Amino acid sequence: MTATQLQAPAIRVQGLKKSYKDLRVLNGVDFDVAGGSIFALLGSNGAGKTTVVRILSTLITSDGGTAEVSGLDVATRPGEVREAISLTGQFAAVDEILTGRENLVLVAQLRHLPEPGAIADALLARFALTEAGTRKVSTYSGGMRRRLDIAMSLIGNPPVVFLDEPTTGLDPQGRLEVWAAVRELASQGTTVLLTTQYLDEAEQLADRIAILHDGRILVNGTLAELKKLLPPATVEYVEKQPTLEDVFLSLVGKGEDADAARSAASAATPKEKS
Repeated sequence: MTATQLQAPAIRVQGLKKSYKDLRVLNGVDFDVAGGSIFALLGSNGAGKTTVVRILSTLITSDGGTAEVSGLDVATRPGEVREAISLTGQFAAVDEILTGRENLVLVAQLRHLPEPGAIADALLARFALTEAGTRKVSTYSGGMRRRLDIAMSLIGNPPVVFLDEPTTGLDPQGRLEVWAAVRELASQGTTVLLTTQYLDEAEQLADRIAILHDGRILVNGTLAELKKLLPPATVEYVEKQPTLEDVFLSLVGKGEDADAARSAASAATPKEKS
């Protein structure tokens, strides 16, 4: 394999266009995603993020431009593209009647993989779901369902994973659990294309961020590069106060810090007079 092949992007999009009747959703979208990285496609509702993912995952066809995944053209080689990817939509696609382990075993069996039980156990351990593996998914929290959904998407070891707004509807703790799962994917060499409308999510997770607006990519770069687009900040002394997220996680989390926070909260809560 040549150096050029080694450096080829895992995802390449050039001049992508898509319209629905008179509504132009994509109007010449261009970006590359390096292998083993997390790429965030950031935009408001209706910006076209899901449309890009649906084209890349061969669910719909584009009206113009080209798109490649793992060197495969999505228009001319859709079957091979589907073997190289996994797609996790905005809502967890898990069977609530089954246990977490049964969900994983079922998908492994449908893919005709050997030792589906061993595959399920390994993924449960990887996503910190071993203790919950024997419980029905109907008892899972939102964050646990999302982690299970992502685990299911990894059966068969696809090199490229699309996560379309994976933390929609989750509480703060669930979002952090999913963020940890996404980081775990990239650490194992999986290429992740993440769509989100949450600025902090892109900031926390992505190696590169592209902002999609009115059917075009406005900017594409690292967080540091994007920050340079604005004038330098004026340095001022500001006393840092805990954020609401800090308070929430301190109270509902585990460990000595959480116990101390709950004790302080209990002491500060006015007692009702009898």
